[in-house]
Amino acid sequence: MSFKSLGLSEPILKAIQEKGYETPSPIQAKAIPPVLEGKDVLASAQTGTGKTAGFTLPMLHNLSSSRTEQRHRPIRALVLTPTRELAAQVHANVKEYSTHLNIRSTVIFGGVNQKPQVNKLSQGVDVLIATPGRLLDLESQGLLSLKRVEIFVLDEADRMLDMGFVRDIERVMKLIPAKRQNLMFSATFSKDIKKLAYTILNKPVQVEATPENTAVEVIEQKVYRVAKGKKTGLIIKLISDGDWKQVLVFTRTKHGANNLCKKMISAGITAAAIHGNKSQGARTKALAGFKNGSIRVLVATDIAARGLDIPLLPHVVNYELPNIAEDYVHRIGRTGRAGAEGQAMSLVSADETSYLKGIEKLIGESIPVEILEGFEPDPNASTEPIKPGQNRNRGQRNNRGGNAKNTQKNKPNNRNRNKSRKRSDSRS
Repeated sequence: MSFKSLGLSEPILKAIQEKGYETPSPIQAKAIPPVLEGKDVLASAQTGTGKTAGFTLPMLHNLSSSRTEQRHRPIRALVLTPTRELAAQVHANVKEYSTHLNIRSTVIFGGVNQKPQVNKLSQGVDVLIATPGRLLDLESQGLLSLKRVEIFVLDEADRMLDMGFVRDIERVMKLIPAKRQNLMFSATFSKDIKKLAYTILNKPVQVEATPENTAVEVIEQKVYRVAKGKKTGLIIKLISDGDWKQVLVFTRTKHGANNLCKKMISAGITAAAIHGNKSQGARTKALAGFKNGSIRVLVATDIAARGLDIPLLPHVVNYELPNIAEDYVHRIGRTGRAGAEGQAMSLVSADETSYLKGIEKLIGESIPVEILEGFEPDPNASTEPIKPGQNRNRGQRNNRGGNAKNTQKNKPNNRNRNKSRKRSDSRS
């Protein structure tokens, strides 16, 4: 099968050829035809399989085919994403694929000055890629209108739910026309996602390129059992001894990412941290340095599990396992992209045992285990998982601060803070 056989227009085929792509991936082959026909689509595809092109290519084809000359271009396609990085990546793809089309696009997200974004919008755009917070903010200011949207795309829908964007999605739905084409793309689909899908989509065509929540086959997975206090030494040894040049490392907390980054730098390894508390400028600079090789290690929270498009990334390390098993699939999906090989290693301490079992149950396989001499696990450590807000080490303050006496008193504030954290990617 070729892209031409799918029915895409010549200008789009030319752009695809210039990108060096020859044949569509499975998700593209399955999703593009029904999207071209104007049908609603519910698509599930493993991360790294080209699902962004699965909706951008036919979307651009349909928009260019039906475009009429107008003095002011209304927003005709809206792509909603959960994070700034993913929004920027989707916009980059839209620009590349529309090189030979009379289509304008732009991206808006929080964390940066709105003025340049507003200037772009005022010139008229056909395709808008946005995070929910900034989109609703600019709409409430009367700086954009969604009344002419013909195609609505919800990308990484499961992450949207994880980050608490359900109400924002509902608000957006009220701002766009009832008659429209809807596309929902995601790496996984839980029952909650399918429930949301059928409130948005109209008789959708459901396509799936890979079994739900399976790890990419080309990724070599390994678990290192290790004592919690020896994790930093182990990861530094693995990176140094293996002479790894480009490593994406995941931690569970922002504080943990910053702390590990400092220790890496102290060990002579160039590193940068990326998470929700970092400014957009700092995040962009860190990612650029990681891509060009000036930064060897990028330490990230799960904000980076989606939307980081790093070609041929060889190594992903879970410094800490995620407490949500599905996030493991998204994390390791940053490597092994586009058919390339990759390695995903997880440093697992005793208190993460239940997380590991949950991950293995989800992906349907046991991950090989290795123990390195000098970094053995603590045989006396508890296998009880660390609860959110619980001290990880005796005498050390937890990530939220305060002691046991203050915890009860500050509960309402902590709860409010958690709500705001969920939305930090689009509103900060």
